[in-house]
Parts: sequence; structure tokens; C-alpha cells
Amino acid sequence: MIGRQRQMRLTQRHVDYLQPECVSDQMPPPPAGMRAATPEDHQATIADLLGPQRHGDELWVFAYGSLIWKPACDFVEMRTALVHGWHRAFCLGWNTRFRGSDENPGLMLALDRGGACNGVLYRLPPDRIDDSMTRLLEREMGWLPSAFPPRWVNARTGERTIRALTFCIDRHSGRYVTGLPPERIAAVLATAVGNRGSMAEYLYATVRHLEEAGIHDPHLWHLQALVAAQIEAAYEPNR
Repeated sequence: MIGRQRQMRLTQRHVDYLQPECVSDQMPPPPAGMRAATPEDHQATIADLLGPQRHGDELWVFAYGSLIWKPACDFVEMRTALVHGWHRAFCLGWNTRFRGSDENPGLMLALDRGGACNGVLYRLPPDRIDDSMTRLLEREMGWLPSAFPPRWVNARTGERTIRALTFCIDRHSGRYVTGLPPERIAAVLATAVGNRGSMAEYLYATVRHLEEAGIHDPHLWHLQALVAAQIEAAYEPNR
């Protein structure tokens, strides 16, 4: 049973200060050294990941960030779960298109090695595995080579351990960011805005939905308070 939720300091009021000039879901051109993924690329990835399992009755995806509050495809079951050996971190940089700009690049969440992560498992519709996986890959792997490719992890939920797909940072990708103190990460999240919204919105939605699912992430909770304070200092100096 989920108890009374904690009161976040970061609110919609803070998010509203950071609005993009124009909002677009269109995929921008890939950055130098990358290319847009094709339908054939996605089918090859699905074949490599699933093989004959694509016709099984269970395929689970482990969500730790925006997939929690904006799933890329339909699902027929949802569970909270714990994955050991990986932790949620703002380690995917630098984003200059979706939730950042050249002037204020953003940092996105990915799973990094070590520790543990509480998140949400989604079971995909068994009769639409390929279609669901294609939509997921179109969202998460629009450019290749991917800096956070899909991989299998073991997720513990209740008395079950479920093999699930998720997305983990490739530390050798050139987009791996590590070693930043919380105050520096908060400064990024409090200023970065792209054509899909702000990093403050991304953090706000992620923490809020984690809390609604009964998952408390102390690191993200600390960050949301820091980000709120920085936005207040910039936009509400006399409040």
C-alpha cells in the first residue's frame, strides 16, 4: 500500500518558466558521427534481441526514466521492480536537440553500472511484440550508433525474477558523463530547454511518477529540490 506522497519542492510553477520557443516531436538531423536508424536497423535489433522469443507470451521492458510517464508503446501489465547491478543516473550527454540547446545542453537519464535501481516493468501485448518493439526502438534508438543500447537485465518483482529489456549507457560511446556533483547536474537541469521541453520538466515528471508508484529515489529527490531553488533564484529573486 502506497502511503501519503511527499511534497516536492519542484512544481509545475517552476517548469512553466522554462518553455521552448517551439514544440516538435519531429526527429531532428543526427549529430556528426551518427546516422538516422532505418526500419531495417530496428528489425535487425529485434531479431538479435528476441530471436524466436518474439512469439512468446511474455516480453517485459524495464523503465527507469521517461518511459515510466510516457511509454513508447502499449502494455498489458505493469509492476514495480528492482534491478541489481545498475543505477539510474544523469549520465547521458550532451543533449542539444530534444531537451537542450547548444548554449545550454541537457543531461538525460540512463542506467549506469553499479548499485541498484527501482523502476517499473511493462509487459508488452503478446500479439503485437514486433510492432511494440519497433515503436520502442524508434523512440529510444532513433540515431545509430546508440549511446545507450538495449540489453537484458533481471528484475525482481514480488516473488518473481523477470528477464526484461532496458537501456544502459555505453561508457565508451563518447556521450558518457560522470563525476559531476549534484549542484552541477542541477544547474544543467535548471536551464536546459529543447524542442521537446525542458530538463526541469523531465525531472519533475520522473520524480512525480516514481513517487506515485511508491518509489522514492533519494538522489533524484535531492536534485529536484536543488533545481527548484535555482529556478527560483533566476525567476523569482524577490519571492
